[in-house]
Amino acid sequence: MGKQAATKVRAGAEGTGAAGGVLPAAPTLRLVSSAKRQRILEGMLEVVGSNGYEAASVRMVLDSTGLYRQAFYDEFADKDACYLEALRFGAARLEAIASEAAAGEDGWRAQLRAGLSAVLGALEDDPATGRALIVEVHAAGAEALAIRGEAMSRVTGFIDSARDAANGEAPPPIAAEGIVAGMHAVVHAKLAAGDESGYRDLLSDFMYFATLPYFGPDVADAEMKAARA
Repeated sequence: MGKQAATKVRAGAEGTGAAGGVLPAAPTLRLVSSAKRQRILEGMLEVVGSNGYEAASVRMVLDSTGLYRQAFYDEFADKDACYLEALRFGAARLEAIASEAAAGEDGWRAQLRAGLSAVLGALEDDPATGRALIVEVHAAGAEALAIRGEAMSRVTGFIDSARDAANGEAPPPIAAEGIVAGMHAVVHAKLAAGDESGYRDLLSDFMYFATLPYFGPDVADAEMKAARA
């Protein structure tokens, strides 16, 4: 995992006639060597999301998956190694969900709306995995934070590609970092608080926040209303 997928979704500008950018290419999901390996990765995300990284154990993963201890150690050296791969796997899966949702959309704004909607829906459907991917990263240490940083950088690149579609002067590149960090912080807070719902409801505010610096208040207001429709 960690390689960028070769395929990117082309995007034309919405109502501008300019090129609109591409979705972030999700890391290629390494073909999991066995159903057992994927089961362990998914079990690790479930256990970490439900119990926290520090409290999570290999025994909990085994109880969750119904596998024997040797089955785990045939695949992973320890809990830390398993979680890091599960983190890459889970992040790549979210990116793939966003890319697939946006693939049929024309234009940066429509792609962003579709991709965000899909990711927020995934978090709503499985907040425990969301906590494993977003909240518990800090407890897992520097390598986990680096994996998260790589994923956020890819999203930042897509957000800043809006400048190719924007009318007038675009904001400085740091604006995209602020947008991604702001959305991440809102989701992080909800997940950390144990919220089990309300993630889909964030779409309209996120669309306003993401489009305002590039397209101005009129377009941002229109996007917010479109996201509520």
